Amino acid sequence: MRDDDAVEQHGEDGAPVEILRLTVITGLSGSGISTAINALEDLGFFCVDNLPPPLLPKLLDLARQVDGFDRLAIGLDARNVQDVAATLALLDGLVEGGVELSIVFLEASDAVLLRRFSVSRRPHPLGRDGLPIPDAIRTERLVMHPFRERAGHLIDTSDINVHECKRLVQSFATGGRPKGLALTVMSFGFRHGVPAEADIVWDVRFLPNPHFIEALRPYSGINPEVSAYVLGQPATAAFLERFLGLIDAVLPSYAHEGKSHLTIALGCTGGRHRSVALAERIGAHLQSAGHGPTVRHRDVHKERT
Repeated sequence: MRDDDAVEQHGEDGAPVEILRLTVITGLSGSGISTAINALEDLGFFCVDNLPPPLLPKLLDLARQVDGFDRLAIGLDARNVQDVAATLALLDGLVEGGVELSIVFLEASDAVLLRRFSVSRRPHPLGRDGLPIPDAIRTERLVMHPFRERAGHLIDTSDINVHECKRLVQSFATGGRPKGLALTVMSFGFRHGVPAEADIVWDVRFLPNPHFIEALRPYSGINPEVSAYVLGQPATAAFLERFLGLIDAVLPSYAHEGKSHLTIALGCTGGRHRSVALAERIGAHLQSAGHGPTVRHRDVHKERT
């Protein structure tokens, strides 16, 4: 088996049976489900997109008979889910039968999904019967919401590219149970919306803004001078002393409760100066503590207004 801490199962003859690990990639049409499936395929998963849920038990039975097919991924969206409640019940039954299940839900804002369908000129799965795309998007969001509530991982692809989406999906699927708590520290601008995937959101707009200093305005919080200005403020020092202590105190509890990924988001007005400098500083602190965080600046390259 791949993981030393995996629970060993045995067949009727007493021989060990390798645990099947099933990752369900689901969400809204146009949010990147195919990209996520491809990302898992690159990791060596056996992937099937658009599989009718009633065929899933048969797929798993076949996988049990073939060596090297212990990691599977399927794509579920409005194309193949006719009965959400029945599909969730089916997944629950698989878990009761010993399958190790992980659900990843992808979504994006209505405006972004509408733009993607307009650019691709592909029909929305719920729009083939004449339903306008905006109505189809809203309907699918409601229909798929139960999957969102059950998902262990949520990815909002509104503001990320396919490469970032692939990296996030792969970080959730390392071939078994998560090895500790995976951390992401993100900067963002409130002007561009609060990231839906964030678990902890902190508003740092109370700090002095480098935007109003002409020499610093063109640069981001990664710039040493901008960073020195932000981190050199007494209010910043007071905030970091308390915030870092709080994060250090709660991380073990998040891990103990079984959470596999935690996103800490710092927001300022535009997402270019204060939040960026603080995300870098917090990321460095977590790195020094041995957590190996991912630091991501969502809005740092967006056009200033």
